[in-house]
Amino acid sequence: MFDRLSSLVIALTLVAIAAIFAALSGGDPLSIAIMLLAGFIAAATVYSALPTALPDAQGATSLPVEAPPVSLLRHPDFAHWVDQEKEPLLGTADNIVTIANDAAIRLLGRHIVGADVRTAIRHPAATDWLSHIDGNAPLETISLVDFPRPGQRWTMRTATLSGSERIIFLSDRSAIDAADRMRSDFVANASHELRTPLAAILGYVETLQEMNGEADAPTRNRFLSIIDREARRMQQLVIDLLSISRVEADRFRRPTTPVDLASIVHTTITQLRDSEQARAKDIVARLDEIPAPMLGDEAQLKQLAHNIVSNAMKYGHADTPVTVELAREGRRIRLSVSDEGDGIAPDHLPRLTERFYRVDEARSRSVGGTGLGLAIVKHISERHQGQLDIESELGKGTRVSVTFPLSGDI
Repeated sequence: MFDRLSSLVIALTLVAIAAIFAALSGGDPLSIAIMLLAGFIAAATVYSALPTALPDAQGATSLPVEAPPVSLLRHPDFAHWVDQEKEPLLGTADNIVTIANDAAIRLLGRHIVGADVRTAIRHPAATDWLSHIDGNAPLETISLVDFPRPGQRWTMRTATLSGSERIIFLSDRSAIDAADRMRSDFVANASHELRTPLAAILGYVETLQEMNGEADAPTRNRFLSIIDREARRMQQLVIDLLSISRVEADRFRRPTTPVDLASIVHTTITQLRDSEQARAKDIVARLDEIPAPMLGDEAQLKQLAHNIVSNAMKYGHADTPVTVELAREGRRIRLSVSDEGDGIAPDHLPRLTERFYRVDEARSRSVGGTGLGLAIVKHISERHQGQLDIESELGKGTRVSVTFPLSGDI
């Protein structure tokens, strides 16, 4: 292939030969001059139009060199996406952290950028995996137990890019593990709570069967009374288990039915006063006489009021008031129930709404508590956008309050 200089020489040679032939054949000098000028212009045009060939080191013509591929980790769109990710994300090249989003910096510290990823994550399982994987390694999830603190668990996944670059994803699994443990504990506790009264019932039934009519009436009646009490306790536990299951199933559905909380509390107090409970006469009502309209589930609100008042009756001292108050606080309504009992130590208060949690297990069993009453109250109050507060002082008593938003014209 000719270069630009060779093409120009050939063109000029051809023009000169044409001019010589024209002169020898007796051509007009003016025509010959015009032909030469036109030839030079044509040669110059060809010269400027031809591409320049770049010789390589061996003198041969070289083709244009392709630009190297752009690194994904350095692409501005990738950096923009990384900043929007809520979970920790790292980009590495040769195991050196080149990019980290805000979540990763909050988790691991700002110093991780520029550091070896195996020391940045600081977990034996992560270090071992990152030290041995190669470019063909499958996408695998690594569990990081007790990371970054004891009792927590995160997972790590890596995506391999071109060259030695990788993207590392970190996910917090602590809440999921806690929920799994809570479900396991719930099943175990429920089984234990059901097994205890069932064992008592079976034991006394077997004893009565072995007596063959030899027991006197008072002994038989005492055994039957225990069986009846344990059966009712088991029945109440089943009712509470079903209740908390229904409340949890409805927790994301806001109630839309207009109800009157004042009427619900009045009805609950009347039912408890008319019951055969020993402390029914101790209930003291201090209720506003005006309606308290709100959006709610009437059956659940009745259960909430019943659980709070019944708890105060169980754990307050005999012949002391169980005070029920209902009062407006701006656009909200507060239901409060106070007892005069032994009170609860401050370190127990945060755990009172846990399922099956008891401050005094022996006393709770003796008064027939299932350990689910306040857990049900908590779930019902949350579904109704209520705020649950528990205050207690040792030796003086406990006050449980729930505040709900009012609706409509008040």
